[in-house]
Amino acid sequence: MPKLQVLNQQGSKVTDLTLNDYVFGIAPHQQVLYDVVNAQRAAMRQGTHDVKSRAEVSGGGRKPWRQKGTGRARQGSTRSPQWRHGGIVFGPTPRSYAVKVNKKVGQLALRSALSFHANNESLIVVDQLHVDNAKTKEFKALLDNLKVTEKVLIVDNVFEDNVFLAARNLPNVALVQASHASVYDLLNCKVLLLTESAVKHFEEVLA
Repeated sequence: MPKLQVLNQQGSKVTDLTLNDYVFGIAPHQQVLYDVVNAQRAAMRQGTHDVKSRAEVSGGGRKPWRQKGTGRARQGSTRSPQWRHGGIVFGPTPRSYAVKVNKKVGQLALRSALSFHANNESLIVVDQLHVDNAKTKEFKALLDNLKVTEKVLIVDNVFEDNVFLAARNLPNVALVQASHASVYDLLNCKVLLLTESAVKHFEEVLA
């Protein structure tokens, strides 16, 4: 089973933590990770694009000229697709881009993402997150103590208001509750920072 040091906010070791091998020690499943991230990115699309068909364009109720005898091609409406200001054929219409992902596939993807960080030594575990004041410089000092300089995702069960306010101005920092963490979030960072309570949450839910 993988072992990690639990650090305090000063970057000093507090204790050793043995991670659940089923959650943090598997070989990441590349295809499942791709499928779930692809589904999550598809779900972000609004799908509100729309064009007007010949039935929705205003006008065109009268036949422009009689059927025979003019020498011109027969026309039934000035809003047919070949006319200027006519309707659009096969254009985009509102739709949902949602892709179904099985529950077990989603769980495997989460375990794969967590194991990816554990295997690549980009996982940091801290005992707790706390700042006295909602000051960005205090949270920046906390990250400096932990030697975090790259894009980081911080996961905890519940964030204090001061922590949230102090971190929101840092462009390379994202905060998410453990119950809302997605595979896309976990992979869209260089460093994953978990609290002990977040680790217990993942092990309870995924083990």
